[in-house]
Amino acid sequence: MIYLDNAATTAVLPEVAQSVTDTLLSTYGNPSSIHGLGREAAKVLRSVRESIALLLDAKQNEITFTSGGSESNNTAIIAYALANQEKGKHLITTAIEHPSVLKAMAYLEERLGFEVSYVQPNPDGSYTAELFEQVLRPDSILLSMMWANNETGQLMPVAEVGDILADHQAAFHVDAVQVMGKILVHPADIKADFLSASAHKFHGPKGVGFLYHKAGLRFDPLIHGGEQEEKRRAGTENLHSLVGMARALEIAQASLDEKYAQVASLKQHLLDGLEGLDYYLNRFGESLPYVINIGLSGQNHDLLLTRLDMEGIAISTGSACTAGTVEPSHVLEAVYGKADPRLKENIRVSFSELNSFEDIDQFLSVLKKIIQ
Repeated sequence: MIYLDNAATTAVLPEVAQSVTDTLLSTYGNPSSIHGLGREAAKVLRSVRESIALLLDAKQNEITFTSGGSESNNTAIIAYALANQEKGKHLITTAIEHPSVLKAMAYLEERLGFEVSYVQPNPDGSYTAELFEQVLRPDSILLSMMWANNETGQLMPVAEVGDILADHQAAFHVDAVQVMGKILVHPADIKADFLSASAHKFHGPKGVGFLYHKAGLRFDPLIHGGEQEEKRRAGTENLHSLVGMARALEIAQASLDEKYAQVASLKQHLLDGLEGLDYYLNRFGESLPYVINIGLSGQNHDLLLTRLDMEGIAISTGSACTAGTVEPSHVLEAVYGKADPRLKENIRVSFSELNSFEDIDQFLSVLKKIIQ
């Protein structure tokens, strides 16, 4: 199998899997227990939190562990909005966010009376900080946006938006799921109040992530029960997966520039190999090299994906969280409109440093055979 769907999930590194296994076998106590095994587990948990905080240039009490990006996003949006609605009930996001953001916003809007502004892109698909400034109001309490889009790789103006919000009451939530482990991420550098991440996007285990929250922010717990995570998130911590996440992020950040350049060369190799095909790129400004969205004129992407899968090639059309539906990409719809045929012609190819030029060559060979 040639795996080119890394924006959906990444392969767990062997050394990460080993750290998970070792923890499962050796540190099985509950971190909340007061006996020796519990204290040993609590020590490991503190070590993981310290490691993550250090990599983010943050404080340990600014990190809450979660089950992944969706929970982190829901916590930042719903938990903060509920705890701060006396300041206002206006929320801001974009039309191209991950479903875990859009549906959290819709829940607040439809069930709890909040008002949400969904910022649309410019006609060319780009986003500028001015678009957000135009919808900002005195009663705005939260602005949530992704750092990089999961379907196109489009980089969003998070630093510029952070500057705009610096003197405003609205908290700033950044969904960093697609950039964590790929570029340097320090929440303070972009003035983020919240920042979400998920381990399985940077070669860690599934089902674990974290939420950065600037010290002093007030937000309700989304999950109620015990007093874990300083009463911010109930439930016994998934210790072995947390160890794996910290190990994966340490490995990723040890050679960010090298891996970024490697993936950029893979993307360019793919672009060079597309010569001769009737294609276009769904690219809207500066983007990560890790994701490329390709339109193939006249080719139905559902049929194309099925044929590629039968040939041992794994790619996608967009977010894995909308898989199995017949809905077109809401990201492309925001740019092209609902009736545009380009919504059924796109495929997403997403890389990691584990891919090779041979993977790209084989994908191109199969793709051309199917189309021709």
